[in-house]
Amino acid sequence: MSRKKGKLYVITGPSGTGKGSICKEILKDIENEFSVSMTTREAREGEIHGKDYFFVTEEEFLDNIEKGNFLEHARVFGNLYGTPKDMVIKQLERGRNVILDIDVQGALQVKKAMPEAIMIFLLPPSLGELRKRLEGRGTDKADVIEKRLSGALSEIKLIGEYDYYVINDDIDTAISSVKSIMTAEECRVPDKVRDIIKKYEQEEKGE
Repeated sequence: MSRKKGKLYVITGPSGTGKGSICKEILKDIENEFSVSMTTREAREGEIHGKDYFFVTEEEFLDNIEKGNFLEHARVFGNLYGTPKDMVIKQLERGRNVILDIDVQGALQVKKAMPEAIMIFLLPPSLGELRKRLEGRGTDKADVIEKRLSGALSEIKLIGEYDYYVINDDIDTAISSVKSIMTAEECRVPDKVRDIIKKYEQEEKGE
């Protein structure tokens, strides 16, 4: 049987729903590969260029847009974010699953560019809890937190565009749910089943 192509998993949701924590756990599986995004925002304490993000100037980012080097890109709260498409395609062809941890705007662009992407939407247990999480992480100013909260409901209203949703009330339960989705997707009968049938035909013939 020919090598199976990897799957593209898009994990998104309002800021503060735990995308990063869940993706970190999913990536412990050696079959999964993280897609490093490019951004014009400043690196936060502890973040590493090329591992967490590719931190670039706005001029460099716009140059990549002009060259068509993004699978998706968007401006979010004043900063540009994008997914370099070459890396994604290369890893999928190698049989690796690619995990995209991106905002809702970018996720819908990916769905349009690659309809086969598996779309997972993370929800907070409530908007009140989401506020506590945003305030608790201490990385954003008060006005930015208010912008994120005001945009959260608009993002949640787009949930119908996704294949699955997971409520992150308990992080371990949420991680287990995402892993279960990935396990089910690995067993999905593909559109082209000839390779699967051929394997058993050859076995019957003793080949």
